Amino acid sequence: MITDHPRYTGSERETLGDLLSSNRAEILGLLEGLTEEQARRRLVPSLTTLLGLVKHASFAERVWFHVRLANRTRAEVGVPTQIDDSFRLDDSDTIASISAEFRQVCAESDRIAAAYDLDHVARDERRGGVSLRWMYAHMIEELARHAGHGDILREQILAADQSG
Repeated sequence: MITDHPRYTGSERETLGDLLSSNRAEILGLLEGLTEEQARRRLVPSLTTLLGLVKHASFAERVWFHVRLANRTRAEVGVPTQIDDSFRLDDSDTIASISAEFRQVCAESDRIAAAYDLDHVARDERRGGVSLRWMYAHMIEELARHAGHGDILREQILAADQSG
């Protein structure tokens, strides 16, 4: 689910789901009203662009929910092995295609997570076992961090285009 209208009361599961959903909405909002050129514009030495941030968010959702929680392989779900590759854009990547992919990936993440309780432990190569509760908290943290990065990039892009 992706919504920017979370409930402010509810169970732990509802609260975690709503906070994740709200951060997903923030990630999608990074692209609202932009041109394709603006969404692809690089302002930093890394591969980070606004469109790349949303593409990377799909990668993170897949790694945590589709691979680790559902116990599928990266190859099965089309996840690159190198994080930098999750930011790389190809010619077919557009605001519409990347946004639609993110929505689809998040819906699948929600379907996967619904089958498990928060105490379910999934295997992680670096950390050993991680609970679904931890995965929710980590994804909230991950998306919030990247939404903040994106806010700064978006502000710079829009300011530069207004002044120029």
